[in-house]
Amino acid sequence: MAPQDRQTGTDQRLRLLVGLVVVFAAGAATVSVALLVQNPVRDTAIVGAALVFLISLGFTVKVRIRIRATQHYIAWTETAIMIGLALAPTPLVVVSTGIGVAIGTALTRIPPFKAVFGVGKNMIVATAAGLVLHGTGQSISGDGLVAVIAPLAIAYLAAVVIDELITLPVIAIATGTRLSSLFYQDWDLRLTDSFARLLVVVGTVLTLRMDNRLLLAVPPLVLSLHLLYSNRVKARTEQQAWQRLARTTDALNVVDLDQVLTTAVTQAAELFSADEVEIELREGDRTVRGGAGTITYDGPAAEPTTVDGTVLTTPLEGHDRAVGVGTLRLRFRGPVQLSEREQYTLRTFASALCTAVRNAQAYAELARIADEHAYAATHDALTGLANRRHLLDQGTEQLSTRHAEGVTALVLIDLNHFKEVNDTLGHAAGDQVLVQVAERLSGAAQPTDLVARLGGDEFAVLLRGLPAPAVAAHRAETLLSTLHEPFDLDGMRISVEASGGIAAAPATGGMAELLRRADVAMYQAKRAGQRISTYAPNRDTADVARLTLGGDLPRAVADQEFTVNFQPIVDLGTGAVTGAEALARWHHPTHGMIDPLRFLEAVERSGLLPAFAEAILDQALVAAATWRDAGFDVPVAVNVSPRSLLDARFPGSVAARLRAHDLPPDSLVLELTETLTLSQLDVVDRVLSRLRDEGVRLALDDFGTGYSSLSLLSRIPVHELKIDRSFVTEMESSAEAAAVIRSTLDLGRSLDLTVIAEGVENEPQRRALWELGCTGGQGHLFARPMPAGTLLAALRRGSGGRPGLLAAPLHDAGAVVRLPASRRSATRGRNQPA
Repeated sequence: MAPQDRQTGTDQRLRLLVGLVVVFAAGAATVSVALLVQNPVRDTAIVGAALVFLISLGFTVKVRIRIRATQHYIAWTETAIMIGLALAPTPLVVVSTGIGVAIGTALTRIPPFKAVFGVGKNMIVATAAGLVLHGTGQSISGDGLVAVIAPLAIAYLAAVVIDELITLPVIAIATGTRLSSLFYQDWDLRLTDSFARLLVVVGTVLTLRMDNRLLLAVPPLVLSLHLLYSNRVKARTEQQAWQRLARTTDALNVVDLDQVLTTAVTQAAELFSADEVEIELREGDRTVRGGAGTITYDGPAAEPTTVDGTVLTTPLEGHDRAVGVGTLRLRFRGPVQLSEREQYTLRTFASALCTAVRNAQAYAELARIADEHAYAATHDALTGLANRRHLLDQGTEQLSTRHAEGVTALVLIDLNHFKEVNDTLGHAAGDQVLVQVAERLSGAAQPTDLVARLGGDEFAVLLRGLPAPAVAAHRAETLLSTLHEPFDLDGMRISVEASGGIAAAPATGGMAELLRRADVAMYQAKRAGQRISTYAPNRDTADVARLTLGGDLPRAVADQEFTVNFQPIVDLGTGAVTGAEALARWHHPTHGMIDPLRFLEAVERSGLLPAFAEAILDQALVAAATWRDAGFDVPVAVNVSPRSLLDARFPGSVAARLRAHDLPPDSLVLELTETLTLSQLDVVDRVLSRLRDEGVRLALDDFGTGYSSLSLLSRIPVHELKIDRSFVTEMESSAEAAAVIRSTLDLGRSLDLTVIAEGVENEPQRRALWELGCTGGQGHLFARPMPAGTLLAALRRGSGGRPGLLAAPLHDAGAVVRLPASRRSATRGRNQPA
C-alpha cells in the first residue's frame, strides 16, 4: 500500500472513532439537559458557572507531550469533574463539562477537530463517572472516611479507565504508534499521577465538609502537584530521550554502510517522533528515506515525498565542522518546533551519523582496495584469468579434498610460434591475441573449470569433477578447437596454432606433480607434431631417471655409497645440543649427491630396505658412540620407513645394533612419519610396543601436516612430537600456523611429550617458540646438516667458550627471568630451571 493510501485509511478510521465519541457525548448531553429540565437544581446558574470555571481551569492547566507532529496534553479535567460530581448532580456536571471544555479549547486555540473530540471525550468521562458514583449506592455525605473515599475512588477509577480507552486508540491511529506501546509508556507516572489526583479529589471533598474556608488551600495544592508532575514528565522524557540517543549511536557503530543508513533512518524516526527521515549522501548520489521500522526509498535520486509539513534539515558534519558527508532531513505532517534539548539531541545524532558514515565509507574503500589487491595477486593483469599462483592454490585445495567428486585433470596449452607474432606485429598485437585466446578458452570451459594464464603464451585449464579420466581428452579437444578460427587484429586476420598436454591427478605429488606431468605431455605433443598428447608414465624421462637410480641401488648398498649427515637439535633456551637427526644422502658416482626424496621410494620398492636401514642405523649409532666417548651424550634420531615397522624382526635388529655399539636404548630416537594408515597401525602396534619396551624413544615427525595426526597419536606410544618446518616458517605471518604450534605445545604438555620445532631459521622464531613453551628446535639458525666429525668439532668448540653449545643462551645463567604466561604454564610443575 502506498504511503498516501495508508494516510487516507488512517484519516478515515480517525474520523470514524471521533464521530462515535461525539455521538455518545451528544446523547449524554441530551439526556442530561432533559433531566435538568424535569428536576431543576437549586441555584443552577451559580453552581453551573462555578463548575464551568473549575472544569475550564482544569482543562487549561496541562502538561504538553509531542508525538510525531501532534501535540498531546495531560490536563486536570478529570479532577475537576470528580470534584463537581461530589458537589452537584451528574446531569449538571455533564453539561458543565461540555461548556467548560469548550471554553478551554477556545482559550488554548486547539484546532476544531481536536476541540470536538476533547468536549465529547470529557462529557463521556463525566457521564460514566457519575453513573458509577450513583450506582455504588453510596453518598459522599455519609459519615466516616470510607463512606466518602470508597464511592469517589470507584468513580474516579471508572473515569480514568474510560479516558484511557478513548484517548489511547485515537493517539495510536493519529501517530501510527502501536497501542501496546502507548499503554506501557510511562505507565508508572500515569498511575502515580492518578493516585495523586484522587487524593486531591478526596481532600477537597473532606475539606468542604469540615470548613468551606479551607477550600482556599486547594488551588495552591493543585498547582504544586501540577508543577511536580510536569517536572517528572519532563525529566522522564529527557531521560528516555538520552537513553534512546545512546542506544541509537551505539547501533551506528558498524562498518556496513547499508546497515548504518537503515539504522539511522529507522531509529531517528523513533528518536525525534518524525513521520519521515531522509538521509542524502554526497558521495555516490544516494538518498535513503523511511520511517519507524521501515525503509521506503533507497536510490540515487529522491522521489517526491508524501509527507507535507515541517522539514528540519541538518548537515551531516563532525564536531570539527569539516566537510560533511550529506544532509539529514526530518519531516513532520504538521507544524513542529524542537525544544532546546531536542535540538542538541539532533546535532549530536547528526555528528554521530556523520562519523558512522565516514567510518563505513572508509571501511568499504579499504575492503575494495584489499579485494583489488587480492584479485591482482591471483589473476593475470592482461587477460583477467587466474595466474599460476591461483591455479596452484585451487588445484592443491581440490586435490586435498578427501571427498571430492569425480576426477581432476589439467590441460596445459602453449601457442606455437607465438614469438613470430610479437616480432612481426609488435607486442601490442601479441597482447591482443593473448586476450582473445583467454576469451575463447573461458567461453569453451565449463563453470566448474578454472582457466589460467601461467605466463607468456602458456595457458592452463583445471578440469574438476570429470566422470572418468578419458573425458579429459574430449574436453581438451573442445578447448583447442576454439583456437582454430583466425584472430582479428585491427582488420588483419591471423591464425595461431597451439599444442596441449593432458594429465590426470596423480596419487602422490600434489598439484606440482600434476603440472609437471601436463608440461611433459605438452612437450611430447610438440615433439611429435601432435595437437594434443596425454601423459604416459613410460614416456616420462623423469621416471626413467628414477628407474635408472633403482637399478644402481644394489651396488650403492654393497659399496656403502649411502652416507649420513647430522643436524643438531638444540635446547632453545640454553643453546645446548640435546640430540642430532641423521639424514641419509646418496653419493652417486655419476649423479653426485642425491637427495632422499629421489631415492627413498625406489629403496622401499627394491626389497633392499632392511639392508639400507641397517646401514644408516649403523652409521648413526657409530656417530653417537663417538660423541659419547668424547664426553657428549647426544642421542641420535633416525627416520624409519613405515615398511620397516611391518617387519617383526625390526625391534630385535635395533636392539642388537645398540648392544653392538654399547649404547643405552635411550641414545636412539626413531622418527615415524604420518604416512602410516590406521589399517597399518593394527600391524605395527606390536613392533612399536616392543621398541618402546626396549627403551628406544619414539618421535612423530612432521606433526600436523597429515589428516590422522591425532588418530596416530592416540595409537602410537611416542615420546616426542616434531612440529613441521612449514608451520615454523609461517608462524610470524599466519595466525593459523601459530595456532597449530600453540595447540601442539598444549597437546605435548598434557601428554608429557617433548616437542621439537623443525626449520628454526632466525632468532625471532627461536625466542617466540621458547616463549610459547617449546623446549627444543633444529634448523639453519644453529647448524646445517654436517658429517659426524664436523659436529663433534663444533661441540668441542662450543659457543662463547662453552662446549656443547651451538648458540648463545637466551638469558644468563642464574638470571631471574620473567616468563610470559604461556611459558610459565609450560614449565610449571616440571622441575626445570627457568
